Formats: sequence, structure tokens, C-alpha cells
Amino acid sequence: MSTVYDVPAWELIQEVAEILKSDHPEVTPPPGSQFWKTGVHKEKAPERPDWWYIRCASILRKVYLTGPVGVSRLRTVYGGRKRRKVALARSVKGSGSIIRKAFQQLEKAGLIERVERKGRRISSEGRSLLDRAAHKVYVKLEKVAT
Repeated sequence: MSTVYDVPAWELIQEVAEILKSDHPEVTPPPGSQFWKTGVHKEKAPERPDWWYIRCASILRKVYLTGPVGVSRLRTVYGGRKRRKVALARSVKGSGSIIRKAFQQLEKAGLIERVERKGRRISSEGRSLLDRAAHKVYVKLEKVAT
């Protein structure tokens, strides 16, 4: 059986986002999230209507790979380059509120769990969800290759 390490990240994130959208009613975009920017380095809000599910799937994958991880470390991961007109560009962190709300929803769905004083880690249910999705992606890519 293949794992998260065996498949490309983007295909896995898309597959997990579809699973979250259909099978986990706890994971839903908060009200007004279609207007939120994902960080101070962005000029506009995301254009994809399902961006919340993609971000939650991406966070779930990051927790699987690096966990236990907290909001601060993930803010660094989802940050970017802030252009400041005439001044030189700087690196800035992403939105902590989005990561925090995604953590709360994924916790409510039972996919991640809190570790005292360390952050969040993947639960056994979350690990099996990601591994099943990775295997599905692996089989799909194997069929395309042959």
C-alpha cells in the first residue's frame, strides 16, 4: 500500500479536498471566507470557490509529514513575499486565523488531535484517510503511465 510519501503533493491534496468536501460535514468554509486574503502578502482573496477544502487538505498533509506542528510554524509555510513598492521585498507569514479555524474543524472531524504544549498531530483516522487517498492517487497515476 502506498503512502503520502509516494505520490505527488498536488494530486493528493486535490483528492483529499474532494473527500473532505463529500464525507466530512464538519469541514466547511466559515461565513465570509470568500472575501478573506490568505496573508498580508496577497492582494486579493483566492479565486477558486473550493479553496477552503484545498487549504484544509494541505494543512492535513503538512501535519502528517511534520507533526506535531503549531499555528506559528504553518504560518511560515503559508507565508510569502511581500512587495513594498520602492523598498525591497520581505518575507512575511500567512494568515494565522485561517490555519487556526482549519485546525479546529479538522479536530472536530477527528482527523487531527492536540498534543499539549507541542501543537497538533495526525490522528489514526486522519492517517488512514490520507493513506487511502494516496493509494487511490497512486493507482490512478499507475494506470496513466501504462
